[in-house]
Amino acid sequence: MSFSKEAIQLITDTALEATGKKLETLVPTVVMPDSAKIIDLERFQAGRSRFRGTYNTHSLNDFAQYVVERAATGARGFINQDEMSCALLFNLGTAEAPGHADDRAVLKLKPTAGYTAAQSIGGRAISQKDLSDWIEDWHQYLTPVDEVGTAIPVAKAIAAVRTITIKASSESETTVGETSASRSAMDQIEARSKETLPGYLQFRTVPFEGLTEQQITLRLSVITSGAVPVLKLRWVGEEVQREDIAQEFKSVLQEKIGEAAVLSLGAFDPK
Repeated sequence: MSFSKEAIQLITDTALEATGKKLETLVPTVVMPDSAKIIDLERFQAGRSRFRGTYNTHSLNDFAQYVVERAATGARGFINQDEMSCALLFNLGTAEAPGHADDRAVLKLKPTAGYTAAQSIGGRAISQKDLSDWIEDWHQYLTPVDEVGTAIPVAKAIAAVRTITIKASSESETTVGETSASRSAMDQIEARSKETLPGYLQFRTVPFEGLTEQQITLRLSVITSGAVPVLKLRWVGEEVQREDIAQEFKSVLQEKIGEAAVLSLGAFDPK
C-alpha cells in the first residue's frame, strides 16, 4: 500500500499533536504540527526562564550603581568615545560558553546646557547682536580676556562687541616711464571698537554629568569683508580637548564600577 505525500503529512501532524514532543531547551518548547513549528511556552510560566532586558540612562552615577548591584561574572562593557556612551553586557559569556547577550545596561551621556552652548556657538558666523546676547545669556560661565590674557569685565566685553565699526582706507601708487606705466593699489580695512575688544572668551563648564569642569577657550575673530562686521568664535584645541574628555569618561566610569565589569574601548555587535 502506498500513501500520498498529503497522507504522510497528516499522519505526522496527528502524531505530533498527540504527543506534543518536548525539546531539550532552556526555555520550555514543544514541537507541534504545521511543518514541525516550534512554540515558545515561556509566556505560560509563572516567571521568565531567565533575566533579560535593557536598562537605559543618561546618568553616569545611576549606571554605575546599577552595574555594581547587578555584578555578574564575565560582564563586559564597551565604550564609544565619539558618542560618549557605554553598552554593558551582563551575559556575554565566553567563546567556550557563550551567553545570549540580551541582559544589558546602556549609558549615553547627555551634554550639559553650558557644554551644548559652547559647542553650538563655535565656528559659525554670527552678528554683533547675536554674540552680545550670547555673552549676556552665558555670562556666569564666561571670562573675557584680551590678547595678553588680562581679564575684561563682561559688561565692557558686551559693549565692545556692540560698538564695533569698520574703517576702510585706500592707498594707490602710480609710476610713469618713457614707454610704460604701472599702478598699484592697496585697501586697508580695520575693525575698531570704543571699548577693548576681547581676544578670547574663556568658557568654564562641566561637559557631562559626573565629569570634572573644563575650560574651553574661544578665539574671537572679526570678519570685515562685508558692509557690517561678522564675528566668529573658534574653539582652540578642540580635538585634543574632546579626546581628554573622552579619556576622563572611561577613567571615571571604571573607577565607579570597580571590578563589577571589564571595560574596553570600541563597540560590540552580538549578532
